[in-house]
Amino acid sequence: MGSDAPQSTIAAVESGLAPNGHEALETSDKRDFSSEVVSAQPDTRLPRPSQSRRSSRVTLDGRSAVYEEERPPLPPRPTNLGLLGQNFKGSTLQIPKRSSRPQLQSYATTAVSRTDIETLSFPDGSRETYANSIKSSPSGKSFRFDSPVGQLRSRQNPSDGDDSASLKSTALTTGGEVESLLGDIIGAGQQSPAWRLLSAHVERSNPFDLLPYDDEEPKADFSREFDELDELHSSGDNEEELLNLWRSKRKHFLILSSAGKPIYNRHGDDNLISGYIGVIQTIISFYEAAQDQLSSFSAGSARFVIMTRGPLYLVAISKLGESDVQLRVQLEALYMQILSTLTLPTLTHLFSSRPSTDLRRPLQGTESLLSALADTFTRGSPPTLLSALECLKIRKSYRQLISNAMLKAKCDTLLYGLIVAGGRLVSVVRPRTHSLHPSDLQLIFNMLFEAGGVKAAGGENWIPMCLPKFNKNGYLYMYVSFLDANNDQNEDSVPSTGTAAKEEQVAILLMSANKESFYDLRKMRDKILEELEKNGTMSVIKSAVLRGRPSATDIVPGTVLQHFLYKSRGNLQYIMPTYEPHFTTLLARRRLLSLYHTLHSSVHAKMAHLKVHHCVSREFVSLAWVTPLFELYCVAGPSSSRNALAQSANKVVQWVRQEEERVFIIGGAVF
Repeated sequence: MGSDAPQSTIAAVESGLAPNGHEALETSDKRDFSSEVVSAQPDTRLPRPSQSRRSSRVTLDGRSAVYEEERPPLPPRPTNLGLLGQNFKGSTLQIPKRSSRPQLQSYATTAVSRTDIETLSFPDGSRETYANSIKSSPSGKSFRFDSPVGQLRSRQNPSDGDDSASLKSTALTTGGEVESLLGDIIGAGQQSPAWRLLSAHVERSNPFDLLPYDDEEPKADFSREFDELDELHSSGDNEEELLNLWRSKRKHFLILSSAGKPIYNRHGDDNLISGYIGVIQTIISFYEAAQDQLSSFSAGSARFVIMTRGPLYLVAISKLGESDVQLRVQLEALYMQILSTLTLPTLTHLFSSRPSTDLRRPLQGTESLLSALADTFTRGSPPTLLSALECLKIRKSYRQLISNAMLKAKCDTLLYGLIVAGGRLVSVVRPRTHSLHPSDLQLIFNMLFEAGGVKAAGGENWIPMCLPKFNKNGYLYMYVSFLDANNDQNEDSVPSTGTAAKEEQVAILLMSANKESFYDLRKMRDKILEELEKNGTMSVIKSAVLRGRPSATDIVPGTVLQHFLYKSRGNLQYIMPTYEPHFTTLLARRRLLSLYHTLHSSVHAKMAHLKVHHCVSREFVSLAWVTPLFELYCVAGPSSSRNALAQSANKVVQWVRQEEERVFIIGGAVF
């Protein structure tokens, strides 16, 4: 019996018929259909190994024959199309828990590896490649959430769901997050890097004006950030309204004593926010009782940063995305502003003799200085961010003439002499063994050009002021005289009335340690004006002030840059172009400075060792470049490529090196 079966099979093959009477297969690579089930439904299963081996040739009695060796039938594979008959709304697709075969660990793909490489061409002709790690389906087929499932089975081409399709191609494309058949989370906004970049290259009219700071926060008029709150009524009927307005502010600065006495707050009066001040003081005291110091914490979208200086607690509350280090620099500047009014020995003596001292009385009249400084930080302050000064761009020869005129008119009691135009330094005269710190000059510029009190007085001013970085234990006495850049030449000797804008103000500052040197410094001021008129440099200063900052395209013709900040680390000075035409509104400028804060914190983080940081988003492309000699932060439109951005950054560095003695004060005049 064992020998009859092979002989009958051979005879059937020789006659061209199969044992069951049908024609035999003609090819040598045959499939065993005995173990397969033919289904009328489209086959969307994953590829499976073949169930039959290749044919073998057997020689028997000198004749050749072909037959197939059968394998045991495999267990039927589960099909996931059964899940499509369910109601998808409110549910997700999942593999049944009990499966006859393990869950697959790989995905069907047409790529050589799991990473697809995409190439993009930019308008400037450059090309870049991007790695797309999104696991997309080769066939790209998907169905809508609200389409009938029966449409999947009635497609004209049944191969749409064949074994070449990925299981992820049948995942629901809803607005939320759903699970695919493989159990992965698919975000509704999941896009490849190339698609995200192409979407970003769609130019917006002014993207810095269109987006709110927080997705959960409605867009508000940023100019109302600085509006003063009304006073709290004695009946308290407007308390809830004022508290809502107070909470809507994006930035707050609070100063209180260790005894819990309020000293200063930017928005609202003390009676309105006394409860908040008490909570903050309690939290700080709790940590101090545990021999710990609270430095910062977050509450929702707000960041709280606390700094302790002697008997004072300084608190910053920000929703603008600034880092802790940047907020501490701002709090330090507010503390220096207090010291510039009281000096450190006076402040220490007040609280050592009476810890519950109310410091608002000694600081009365200087609230405008603190508020002006706080508003500068809220609007965004490049000098504070970079810890550097901005200088007026003039020729080196003109700057030397100005410095020589100041040295020629110098009196014996002079300690420092400065000429400032439009908030930018023109020239400085100092002792050879002393120099002015940027933070001290920032306090001076804040008092002269931001607070408005000194400008409103006009004419001449005699101001005692402590410069904490120079000497926090005593005062210097400063003679200030303003000149308007719009004044005619024959009126240059007439002091300004203080009505000109900040950009049009020219001020002469002469400082002395002798409080009786007012008349000596006034004579020096007259001599300086006479000499500047004689050599023609006063008209040069006024022309430079009225001309303003150059634009980015004036500095680098044809550049893709919209704005940049360049800091010379050796000179502690910086330069930037004008904000126009891309950042004309207050909100756009604040958004630009927020971007600079992000770049600055990225390259200056404690554990970061970045030298170049490139950032791409839908609204802009930015770059931070840090070397031992300089720091450069620049912003371009979303359609700018990385190569164009790098080339423009290099051209800015080359331009600054060529114009270094014009845009920066190198050394200055010393005596």
